Amino acid sequence: MHKIRNLLVVLPVILLAASAGGADSLVEGGVAVVREVVDGDTVLLDREVQGSGEVRLVGIQAPKLPLGRPGFAEWPLAPEAKAELERIALGKRVRLMFGGRRVDRHGRLLAHLFTDGGDWLQGEMLGRGFARLYTFPDNRAAVAEMRQRERQARERRLGIWALPFYAIRSPAGVRGDIGTFQLVAGVIADAAAVKGTIYLNFAPDWRSDFTVAIDKEGTRAFAAAGLDPRTWKGRRVLVRGWVSLRNGPMIEASHPEQIELDPPETPNGRERDPRPFGNAP
Repeated sequence: MHKIRNLLVVLPVILLAASAGGADSLVEGGVAVVREVVDGDTVLLDREVQGSGEVRLVGIQAPKLPLGRPGFAEWPLAPEAKAELERIALGKRVRLMFGGRRVDRHGRLLAHLFTDGGDWLQGEMLGRGFARLYTFPDNRAAVAEMRQRERQARERRLGIWALPFYAIRSPAGVRGDIGTFQLVAGVIADAAAVKGTIYLNFAPDWRSDFTVAIDKEGTRAFAAAGLDPRTWKGRRVLVRGWVSLRNGPMIEASHPEQIELDPPETPNGRERDPRPFGNAP
């Protein structure tokens, strides 16, 4: 089985992805050549593999191009992200590796790609600051490794992380980001379960302030990982997801990989990191 180079190092942040499987859990799924790069996270192959010739680089989200969608505003650095992926992958032979659901609703393969030279395309795009970690409940493999690559790029302010458009939001600062994918860092003011859904509130007024909601199915996923978000009152977290408007701004967390926890105490008496999530506010 193909191994990812430079695997995860120990971090002062609790990573909630251990139960989902690491990079060594990926399963081989075929070999092809990248003949075209569509955007920063999608490529076309020179032949079909398992019924499709298009691959969505699962686990990451690069800046988006309009790609013919009427009224769609191009995200900052979208052309640059596409060009970077072209430099890494265009014309190269790649091995497809799978760690969850294999095909999306558009018929694209959901795979991790590795070049013959050992480059992991997801890891390269994250590490160079041209993508964000972007997971789903049915595709959660190698998250710890990808999170580490993203964190390093954030701390160095590479690529997208130098721009306010992609900056980590505060709970109060996400109010203007409805309908967008964001990373939000803050301290949980209260945690409670109501009719099977767990709500993590970040300020006293849950009717208008930022909230994270974990429904019954999501709660089961957290429990399977040995996690009980109801005990997280007072904990600092980083949550990622699409921001909707339900009373106030809200992110729905369907699986543990959407949330990182700052540890409640530091090991060996070391001073706590005042900014444990890189460039978080």
